[in-house]
Amino acid sequence: MHGSRADNARLLDALIEANDAAPCDVVVCAPFVYLWECGRALKDSRIALVHRTSAPKRKAHSPVRFRRQCSRTLAVRTRSSATPSAARFIHEDDALVARKFVAAQAAGLAPILCVGETLEEREGGVTPPVVARQLDAVLGLAGVAAFARAIVAYEPVWAIGTGKNASPAQAQEVHAFIRERFLTRDATIGGALRLLYGGSVKAANAAELFGKPDVDGGLVGGASLQADEFVRICAAAA
Repeated sequence: MHGSRADNARLLDALIEANDAAPCDVVVCAPFVYLWECGRALKDSRIALVHRTSAPKRKAHSPVRFRRQCSRTLAVRTRSSATPSAARFIHEDDALVARKFVAAQAAGLAPILCVGETLEEREGGVTPPVVARQLDAVLGLAGVAAFARAIVAYEPVWAIGTGKNASPAQAQEVHAFIRERFLTRDATIGGALRLLYGGSVKAANAAELFGKPDVDGGLVGGASLQADEFVRICAAAA
């Protein structure tokens, strides 16, 4: 969401109307300058309002300096709602993301942890160890129990805002790898953990992506700014 106030209002009205009959969870990630207005618009709806990023310390302020951090919407299969907090767009290292994750939970939020590889890493065949490294940084600091109230999103860097996306088979392969990494630590948490796919999700590919056993929903970018398109994505998630 990065339009004008009028554009935002029209988009939210359309999503609220559509979501009243849709059996899936929808979470709107608004830029911080629109949080109050969006909160007022969504307060009596089934749609949750969240923000894109957080500070690594609970009492610190975290002004968003990059638009890319605060424009994303989610469509996920019904289990529970959560709040995204960790972004990887401004050279944040794994340790900083882990501290943000912990700080978000300390503040009573349920973070969405984004992991994923660059195109060079994908072509080099090192996606599993890269994703494992990113996950292990947070698991090492927060512990597996913290993921009972968190979500993990596989968001390949090479697919963000490029129009390219992982194939359903590629997404499932990484999601299954992530799921197994948690199952080996805690079967209950690993089995219940929501795994989202982010990277050029749109109505045309949503059904096939969400049809994979370990893809529980989507972290949706540009398609979320078009109400009709996003409603079709929600229908696929449902």
